[in-house]
Amino acid sequence: EVHLVESGGGLVQPGGSLRLSCADSGFIFRFYGMSWVRQAPGKGLEWVSGISSDGGSTSYVDSVKGRFTISRDNAKSTLYLQMNSLKPEDTAVYYCATGQYRSNWQSSTRGQGTQVTVSS
Repeated sequence: EVHLVESGGGLVQPGGSLRLSCADSGFIFRFYGMSWVRQAPGKGLEWVSGISSDGGSTSYVDSVKGRFTISRDNAKSTLYLQMNSLKPEDTAVYYCATGQYRSNWQSSTRGQGTQVTVSS
């Protein structure tokens, strides 16, 4: 059974940085591609970034390219999202989920999410 727990969110000023973490318990993390998705206030879920099971392949939505970096540590069963140069439009609840791509991430595997607020 999948059990993902996100952490690391908070309030940050524009231009600041945060690192999100997603820890797994209950399934074989290293065999799965993973994604980060987000939901801004009043909007639907948006796929943000994905990574292959071995970490060798990554992809990003255009709006975060060059600012966000996805990574994983399979030994620790943990997924990360390093977010730099944050903008107010990055404000959202961020979730991790199984599935590497925009087309195949699994909404049912999302954790409870972590709130990121970018504001001065």
